[in-house]
Amino acid sequence: MYTASFAFFEALWDAGVTHVFVNLGSDHPSIIEAIVKGQNEKPDAFPRIITCPNEMVALSMADGYARLTNKPQAVIVHVDVGTQGLGAAVHNASCGRAPVLIFAGLSPYTIEGEYRGSRTEYIHWIQDVPDQKQIVAQYCRYVGEIKRGRNVKQLVNRALSFACSEPKGPVYLCGAREAMEEEIDPYQLDQSHWNPIELGGLNAKQLNFISETLVDAEAPLVITGYSGRNHAAVHALVELADTIRGLKVLDTGGSDMNFPANHPAWLGLRYGVEDNIKTADVILLLDVDVPWIPTQCKPKDTAKIIHIDVDPLKQQMPVFYLPALARYRCDVETALTQIMGHIKTTMHSRVCGEKFTDRWTTLKASHKSKLDLIASQAKPASDGTFACSYLISEVRKAVPRDTIFAVEAVTNTPFVADQIQATLPGTWLNCGGGGLGWSGGGALGIKLASDYESGGNGKGKFVCQIVGDGTFLFSVPGSVYWIAQRYGIPVLVIVLNNQGWNAPRKSLQLVHPNGEGSKVDNRALNISFAPTPDYAGIAKAAAGGEAWAGSAGTVEELRRLLPEAIEAVKGGKCAILDAHLDGPEGKYGVGKAALVG
Repeated sequence: MYTASFAFFEALWDAGVTHVFVNLGSDHPSIIEAIVKGQNEKPDAFPRIITCPNEMVALSMADGYARLTNKPQAVIVHVDVGTQGLGAAVHNASCGRAPVLIFAGLSPYTIEGEYRGSRTEYIHWIQDVPDQKQIVAQYCRYVGEIKRGRNVKQLVNRALSFACSEPKGPVYLCGAREAMEEEIDPYQLDQSHWNPIELGGLNAKQLNFISETLVDAEAPLVITGYSGRNHAAVHALVELADTIRGLKVLDTGGSDMNFPANHPAWLGLRYGVEDNIKTADVILLLDVDVPWIPTQCKPKDTAKIIHIDVDPLKQQMPVFYLPALARYRCDVETALTQIMGHIKTTMHSRVCGEKFTDRWTTLKASHKSKLDLIASQAKPASDGTFACSYLISEVRKAVPRDTIFAVEAVTNTPFVADQIQATLPGTWLNCGGGGLGWSGGGALGIKLASDYESGGNGKGKFVCQIVGDGTFLFSVPGSVYWIAQRYGIPVLVIVLNNQGWNAPRKSLQLVHPNGEGSKVDNRALNISFAPTPDYAGIAKAAAGGEAWAGSAGTVEELRRLLPEAIEAVKGGKCAILDAHLDGPEGKYGVGKAALVG
């Protein structure tokens, strides 16, 4: 029996989807039959099925996998309630530009047994909603319905064409039981006809304008957000900074490692607030959503701003505009390579002059001072407790150099970025969106991808998740660590335990810096988690007692437990270290740098 459901899975595999993260329900009899048939008949040419007890974790896993590899992955959920269960993960996949395909069943549309798959259960009436696709449509690049079986592969590939074309993102297909049960003749598509749309570069006029503007600048600045998703774009940006000496690069924390910390041009990661934004005379924006926050920091009126992006209009943001002289929709790697070639060919003598040599000397001195300041912040308190900077400094020194960090540290993100000082493309990923809880499933998806791409059997890179305590709870840890144990996906989890949600305090202080709320503690603001939960214990319980779990609140405890945790991960188990933060970065765990940067 060859059904639309079996053709659906064949289409996924032929399009490069290797993993499907599933949460199955009453709308999936034909899907379940197809899974068993595929695993029996095509074990080497059928997607691996990962059972996920929670839909948000399923999509976060697919998101992390797809973001690391730039290869689409799939999620299967249950009708309207399963679609709703995806929750904030749909927002994250959209903002993070993760190419994922979501499939959900529909309640059967026949009642009296007219077709195989007709209604058989009470719930089929309750879950019949007017327009299920609209639950997620505004976050997706494409939504569609599989209405008959004979074009199921075309619809899958159409959806994936949207998911994998810039700006990448989630797509959504649904299909009722009758359609997915339909028996059809086996068929294949020519996959060469279903490639994603490719962006080009700059024309000659645009290329000359950008190159001349950058070379003539006295204080040029690049601001980037997610250009590092393409690892080659990182190297192209380094080459630009090597050539236009004195140019500086600011990362806005969009989602990826965009520029190496060991380069003199590195300014680190800040959320739209940085002094160089105010002083730059030319600003080149590369794949960035929020280059600055005008109420906190903005360029001077005379600054020349150029925006290169896969989505410069930000088509899913109702309010977005920048005072840019020019905006170009093109591939950043291509554009940077063109700019470099043009400068080297036509302006070589200009960029080799004394002015650029002097700027390079100044830049290197400034970079050294920045690193010295960051190092000085990585010190424990006199009573043996520690804050985020010291903790992450110790983690960075203890884990392998090529560790991939899945970061969801919220208000502590600038401290984390400063101490990690990522230098290798693909070794820093954060959510990209605002739906807390991404990093639980995201870290598992990243590790799964790294292992699979390296040949399996745990051969991939070491993965470290850094997550705030409130965000840890949002990640549905009961599901995350069950999956990790079930499928043998070991990651190191560092919980930044500052006993509450400190992001609301930041928001409050930015609007009411001297208000009543500024004078009270987190408990009075209703954002305290005191007494603190046993986060490591929660994870260990979900893993059936098999995960490593520990808690450290002093330097001595950290020094003893961190190596144990790392060895546990290397041995194939998840390790969760609950790190209790205190010390010099602020009374509430939110220092000045986090509030303004």
